[in-house]
Amino acid sequence: MLHSVLADDHILRPTPDARWGATARAEVVPVAAVRDADPTATPPEVRTVAGETLFFPADQESELERFCGSHGIPLVSRPDVWGALLEPFLDTEFTPRRRATTAQVLEGVGLDEAAVADIRAEVGPLMAAYNSLHRDWFHLGLADLLDAATTGTTPERYRVGPDRFPAFRAWAMAIADSGRRPGTSVPITA
Repeated sequence: MLHSVLADDHILRPTPDARWGATARAEVVPVAAVRDADPTATPPEVRTVAGETLFFPADQESELERFCGSHGIPLVSRPDVWGALLEPFLDTEFTPRRRATTAQVLEGVGLDEAAVADIRAEVGPLMAAYNSLHRDWFHLGLADLLDAATTGTTPERYRVGPDRFPAFRAWAMAIADSGRRPGTSVPITA
């Protein structure tokens, strides 16, 4: 996973092409472009005004909190939309009770049963291949989805190539951001 880096008055975000071994470049994200943050998310994250999610290493939770406090960035916890969408791909039983709870979370952000089925069908083979190696039983979320789409440990036939990745990433980010605006319409397929 590519992590962003906190600086004095901005954040350095690795460019998406760095996932394919391009020269490690970073883009500056000014504090004014940051909408909110959730240092307790898995992994800690910042959301930009444009709806992009930036990820940070788990051991930087306190540092991210201090950064947000010193720059007046609101701390906001929202539903983990991708965590709920990817729950069936965890290496654990997806019980009827968990299914109902997850469906309720997703309905609360505007994703009905048909939309959820379509999204899961779109990413299912990718996430099943990814988690067959990782065997994560606790949490899969947006960071894992983006990692699965590009990492060399996912079989190539399931990965999202560099030509499709920008659209895939934008689609995944829009779905993640639906947790901010319940009832927002998001595209179902990448």
